[in-house]
Amino acid sequence: MNIQIMAEALLEAERTKQPIAPLTEIYENITVADAYAVQLAQIRQKIDKGATVKGLKIGLTSKAMQEMLNVYTPDYGFILDTMVYDEADGLVAESFIQPKVEFEIAFVFNKELKGPKVTVQDVIDATAYVVPAVEVIDSRIANWKIKFEDTVADNGSSAGAILGEKRTLLEDIEDITNISMIVKKNGEFLDEATSSAVLGNPLNAVVWLANEVSAYGISIEPGMFVLSGALSKAVTFETGDEFEVDFGILGKVSVNILEKVGKK
Repeated sequence: MNIQIMAEALLEAERTKQPIAPLTEIYENITVADAYAVQLAQIRQKIDKGATVKGLKIGLTSKAMQEMLNVYTPDYGFILDTMVYDEADGLVAESFIQPKVEFEIAFVFNKELKGPKVTVQDVIDATAYVVPAVEVIDSRIANWKIKFEDTVADNGSSAGAILGEKRTLLEDIEDITNISMIVKKNGEFLDEATSSAVLGNPLNAVVWLANEVSAYGISIEPGMFVLSGALSKAVTFETGDEFEVDFGILGKVSVNILEKVGKK
């Protein structure tokens, strides 16, 4: 199994915006461990070229997404500084291949979380604050024809993050499992959910992540953020779309899809 060849194929797809066939079709014996090795090979190459890790994302936290891929565990990917977008600047659809947006709660940390024995209390103690967030997902695999190993190798299908401005302390949240979310698209109701959709409790997702990445010698460091998982289904978008997401006590986050950055 040539990890580097697979990593290069995905990097080239990202550069050229020409998606490739599923790795699980080309390399039928690819394992989950192989897929994470492919993911890390790409991240290391980007870091070597000057990128820095700003955060991590957790994917496949909802039952619906897990059932779609016939897996019953989440996955994760890295968010680099080149993938963080300012809420005021918006997004350009043409910057991606076949993008979608997801709506999540992001945890920002002021202490290190290092597995493998991280607990919910450890996450609480290490969290500086939480913010509403939008994750941009994209697939370098043609037509989103993915199995679990495909999305893992493809950095958890991650493509970007937008963090909302309002910062909320965990101690000010009465019940983190019952945060409501209402999504509007172009001013009209689109979807709603509660935070219990994320593994029953978003804190559980962060615990899982911190312990999982420790197998690769990775920890969640002070200043990093974690996108804890989508509360509802991913939504496709096109130029001109506007999303406003209201997380109740956590405040709102919005994203405009522009013709080019800074211009409607």
